[in-house]
Amino acid sequence: MKYTINDKVVLSRAPEGPLADHLGSFTECISEQGYAANSLWQRVHLAACFSSWLGKQGIRLRSISSDHPAQYLRYRARRVRPTRSDVAALRHLLDFLRRERLIRASKEPSRRITPVERCLHGFERYLRQERALANATIPNYLGFIQSFLSHHFGNRTVQLGRLRPQDIVRFVQREAPRLHLKRAKLLTTALRSFLQYARYRGDIRLDLAAAVPTVANWSMTSIPRAIPPEQVDQLLASIERHSAIGRRDYAILLLLARLGLRSSEVLLLELDDIDWEEGRFSIRAKGGKHTELPLPNDVGKAIAEYLRYGRPASASRRVFLRGKAPIRGFLGQSAIGSLVRNALKRAGVTAPTNGAHQFRHALATQMLRHGASLTEIGELLGHRRPQTTKIYAKVDLDALRMLALPWPGGVQ
Repeated sequence: MKYTINDKVVLSRAPEGPLADHLGSFTECISEQGYAANSLWQRVHLAACFSSWLGKQGIRLRSISSDHPAQYLRYRARRVRPTRSDVAALRHLLDFLRRERLIRASKEPSRRITPVERCLHGFERYLRQERALANATIPNYLGFIQSFLSHHFGNRTVQLGRLRPQDIVRFVQREAPRLHLKRAKLLTTALRSFLQYARYRGDIRLDLAAAVPTVANWSMTSIPRAIPPEQVDQLLASIERHSAIGRRDYAILLLLARLGLRSSEVLLLELDDIDWEEGRFSIRAKGGKHTELPLPNDVGKAIAEYLRYGRPASASRRVFLRGKAPIRGFLGQSAIGSLVRNALKRAGVTAPTNGAHQFRHALATQMLRHGASLTEIGELLGHRRPQTTKIYAKVDLDALRMLALPWPGGVQ
């Protein structure tokens, strides 16, 4: 006799085992995440089979551990051809059971902390509590210092008092050539900070921070690579706007091109940030600040069409959601970069780069050439320092030629 769960999934028989009473709530949970009917049935059916196996093994609900899915899949493989999604489906099931506190949270195996990690933990506390560095900056510092300490001490006890100036210099000389100029400068900054911390603690007596070499870093050495206006138009015109994904991608590309938003500002945009009556919206800029911007008519229309005809039903408050289950907001800025890269490829556009930042550069360049001041450009782009905006002065070549002095010797 067939058994129906929540009017969504039909099984050949009633479920058995320790999970039988919870398959309804599990079905509802994954249904809300936007899984298609076939995927939903596969996951619930696998969960029911797993529950039956648990019951036959005499395993109670509270005794289920992260080892049991692998054991069951080995048993199942002898009878049913496995699929690539089986492992992920059972992991999804266990995550649900843990969130509902039906089974114990998985415990990470205890691991002995290495001397380098112990030293890094102290340095991290110093950066957070004494220096109050931003959360995004601290991992960069720790990565460089871990490399430095591992290079000198390996798995042995960290004895900072044995460090000498030549050790610092050799490390920088080895690492800096492998890095981008900005990363190399960040390396030396992190190293000076760590050595100052070590001297503050009394681990070293010499001022080894003074031994860190300076990386040459001339200001504004390159011109921002901006996508030309005609390529922006070609890209936007190529988007298929009759599909849900097309409407979403078109709205995102308009935000990048018309307003010069950062990838992070696009993916963090929420429904409550848009004031439709006033024609404005708020973005989460760098440093956690909220910035109010006008919502141009074409951008607002594109977002509205996506919300009405393309955005999947979801409890998430993010404006832009994934197109495939689990339906949720994008997890990181790389998703926006991937969207841009794929859109450029489909449109056959050979842009200066494949990233989203080129639209930001393009907007600043166009504003400058239409008479906007660097102050106005900086305000729109959310630059915290005027120095950041000054690089766009190099783009306006005609204005720079007018400032150039004539060659003393005349035309040669």
